Amino acid sequence: MSWHVAEEDLRAYARGELQPPLLWSADTHLAGCAECRAVLASGWDSGVLEAAWERLDAELDAPRPRPFERLLLRLGVAGHTARLLAATPVLRRSWLTAVALVLAMSVLTARAGHSTTLFLALTPLLPLAGVALSYGPVADPTYEMTVVSPLHGFRLLMIRTVAVLAAALALTGLAGLALPGFGLGAFTWLLPALALTATGLALTPRLGPVTAPGLAGGGWVALLLVAEAARNPGDHALAPFTATGQGVAAGVTALAAGLLFLIRDRFDQSTGGVR
Repeated sequence: MSWHVAEEDLRAYARGELQPPLLWSADTHLAGCAECRAVLASGWDSGVLEAAWERLDAELDAPRPRPFERLLLRLGVAGHTARLLAATPVLRRSWLTAVALVLAMSVLTARAGHSTTLFLALTPLLPLAGVALSYGPVADPTYEMTVVSPLHGFRLLMIRTVAVLAAALALTGLAGLALPGFGLGAFTWLLPALALTATGLALTPRLGPVTAPGLAGGGWVALLLVAEAARNPGDHALAPFTATGQGVAAGVTALAAGLLFLIRDRFDQSTGGVR
């Protein structure tokens, strides 16, 4: 072979600075010229080569983002935030399928008995359970990753809470459309759901991510039992689903949200909270 790549071009090639069309010509020539490859190897910075291999290994070993994570990235969500959201246990198919089955059974029960009481009583517990299972060392398999993530604990909690609420409330809203006699009464679960979720979160720094939502859910069940016992034969709805009950739920939501904002820094502490 009578022609060889100039040494200056080989040095630029090694530094990654050689521009087309010289780059294309050098690539083609190096594939068949051992002499030029030897000259290139003698002037090659081994540290650059090792760094390039490390980058390639990291790229090949990196887990491929799932569809939900890719969607978040396309919407402009930061990479580490998208990864933490995608790893939220209750945003996985198994949990969402379980929620859908529970809602389907409650809707079928309502249609068979022409009563929406079971549906309205059950659905506020689903977002509460979903949020409870979205963080903390007991339920979250990515807890260690969240601890070292560059996010304020309260912010991470709120991001996951909004994501879980959006998924649970969307499924519940669709199920409400299938209730017999569909109307505004089919959505009286919404304010109790928000009140229970906010209360459970506000109690978490003191009671922990398991006890707090459990206490809130138990209080809701007790309230329903008391309301059922005090229900008059002519009442069409339990007290929590009347206008007065909805107002109380809205007030509890506002109070719990205010308390949650005041104690937001406690979610970065290592005792009893998210971290």
